[in-house]
Amino acid sequence: MTKKTNLSEGPKNKVDGSGFRIGIVVSSWNEEITQALLNGAVETLEAAGVENEDIKIVEVPGSFEIPVGLKMLLQSESFDGVIGLGCVIKGETSHNEYINQAVANGLTQLSILSGKPCVFGVLTPNSMEQAKDRTGGKHGNKGVEAANTALTMIALKKSLVEPKSNIGY
Repeated sequence: MTKKTNLSEGPKNKVDGSGFRIGIVVSSWNEEITQALLNGAVETLEAAGVENEDIKIVEVPGSFEIPVGLKMLLQSESFDGVIGLGCVIKGETSHNEYINQAVANGLTQLSILSGKPCVFGVLTPNSMEQAKDRTGGKHGNKGVEAANTALTMIALKKSLVEPKSNIGY
């Protein structure tokens, strides 16, 4: 368990992202927060060597639409991995639980079915203050962490040798 930890300040990602193609779907809901996540992710990818033209960003209305946005993105072009960025702040009802669970399940299924990293970069805070703490505040920027996760998982996939198909065996 991490207690009041800023994971964005941990060991810097040593992955060389040169040649990686990465798609990002960002929610326009809670735009102040999601744009800060996006800025952190893009800066991290570029610092790792991913060229700006190899980062494609698309916007969806809310976090619930992130999984289908990522699927459309994966179907439109060849990406090594994708990142979903959003923020669902707890309100007076339990809507946040349904949305967060649906998005997490959608990204998990998409990762498994596509065979490509689909990174969950959706904040699930109880308040706007907690969201701000996770977009450059005392808990770092979770967009940075999502980008580092994508870089690490793409590098892992590229390091694994895909088996050659053998006829008859």
